[in-house]
Amino acid sequence: MILIDTGPLVALFDPKEGQHATCRRTLSAFRSPLVTTLPVLTEAFHILGPETLGSQALRSFIAEAGLGVHFSSHDEMLRAFELMETYADHPMDLADGSVIAAAETLGTRKIFTLDRNDFETYRIRRGHRLYPVDII
Repeated sequence: MILIDTGPLVALFDPKEGQHATCRRTLSAFRSPLVTTLPVLTEAFHILGPETLGSQALRSFIAEAGLGVHFSSHDEMLRAFELMETYADHPMDLADGSVIAAAETLGTRKIFTLDRNDFETYRIRRGHRLYPVDII
């Protein structure tokens, strides 16, 4: 399973984005299921704009099961808030916090993001240990 952040979603569905071709090539190489979170989708749809072709294509991609949506529990959302406080010096937004919290819940370290600087800093908790993100 690969969690996907806002940046690649916007780049995948907006051909004017500078990373569009790179993200399309990366996506075509994936063999694992793609999953994202509601805060990431909210951010992506806001950036794409509600009435754009990119927004329509993203909705279709989800409807056709190209992208799964992880619905967080109350405890997982509280964990995202905790992470936002922990990484306040970056600062971590809710979308990033939700991705890291989902990674902890779903047992993956693979995250497709364009935000390397922040995600290289973030750590995924497994028990008492912290692990780096496997950035794709």
